Amino acid sequence: MTPFRPRALAAAAGISLAALALTGCVAKADATGAGALSVTGTDDACTVSGDSATSGTLTFSIKNDSSKVNEFYLLADDGLRIVGEVENIAPGSSRTLTVQAQPGSYFTVCKPGMIGDGVGKTAFTVSGEKIAATGDDAEQMKKAVDLYAAFVKDQVSQLVPAVNEFVTAYESGDDEKARSLFASTRVFYERIEPVAEALGTLDPRIDYREVDAVAEGLDWTGFHRIEKDLWPPAKDALNSDGENASKDWTPSTPEERKAFGAKLIADVQELYDHVHSDEFAAGLEEQGIGSISNGAIGLLDEVAKGKITGEEDWWSHTDLYDFAANVEGSKMAFSLVQDYADSKGADAKKLVSEISTGYANLEKALANYGSLDKGFVSYTELTDADRKTLTEEVNALAEPLSKLTSTILE
Repeated sequence: MTPFRPRALAAAAGISLAALALTGCVAKADATGAGALSVTGTDDACTVSGDSATSGTLTFSIKNDSSKVNEFYLLADDGLRIVGEVENIAPGSSRTLTVQAQPGSYFTVCKPGMIGDGVGKTAFTVSGEKIAATGDDAEQMKKAVDLYAAFVKDQVSQLVPAVNEFVTAYESGDDEKARSLFASTRVFYERIEPVAEALGTLDPRIDYREVDAVAEGLDWTGFHRIEKDLWPPAKDALNSDGENASKDWTPSTPEERKAFGAKLIADVQELYDHVHSDEFAAGLEEQGIGSISNGAIGLLDEVAKGKITGEEDWWSHTDLYDFAANVEGSKMAFSLVQDYADSKGADAKKLVSEISTGYANLEKALANYGSLDKGFVSYTELTDADRKTLTEEVNALAEPLSKLTSTILE
């Protein structure tokens, strides 16, 4: 990652979810069947009364029969992007979710306890005709911001238990398990990294590299401090500044491991509390849709400045996981404002097409080395030619993407 600089929340609203069904107002349509689809959430199930509907206005009536506070999500076809969600459903209570859904494939899922990846994830299909967007700019912008906030909260709610599991393995000395969890745990953070970067010293505490912490005179904690314990440097190893990595280095004692683990858990909990606060929601609303497009640009910058060079995960060489997560977050931010940008005229349509092509080309190039689902090769396996190709694709996308914010705010 790049050296720490305080950032405005506008830059923080960086990654997000695609609102492929919900960008802006859409023309009204009748829900399928007689009234709402019913949803029953329990501690281990999420039962929906139907698995299909016709495009337009859909209503889900959710009853929480779980022993915990629950959430209900309608997810896009990748199982990641949030189309609509209802949170804070108390045990025994009911809530309603109304969405405007375009034709396509979706998933329904509940999240008892409001953490983790949820239960009862089930395919849901919307058929019929595409619904044309209508309504004013302000309403479209607000929907984009609301969906972004929902995505951030979902990612952090999955980060919390993932970090807990990772830290438990690290503290207990089960280094093999901790190493296997390191990259996949960080994915949730890398998708929403700019949010933490906007909160003063929170990102440095969670995600600073050793050279950055030393340069700024900060205590080195977080993911990368633990990473060095899990992949200790050899005697002749160099750090990312080309200096002797083993100089003045001693592995953490069991007590130090507990301290570093507890600190990471506490810092991630602080991030969770922030994104579920009124302050976070108010800040996003104030900054508006431009902050989301700026975040798409910022996340691609993260790739160019750290991940593509292999300097992020210096000890584990799992940089391609971070690379992919940053790109995924950047693309999702773009997709959230894509329809709005597309409505700005012929030049904007051309720009949107160029950006879409850029993401497709970059994803295709990255796929040569693995995927987030199946894993990536070690960064050390990339040749100079491989790095050159990835750099060229990042740069090709960065050029049109840099024009996105000015286009949507014209």
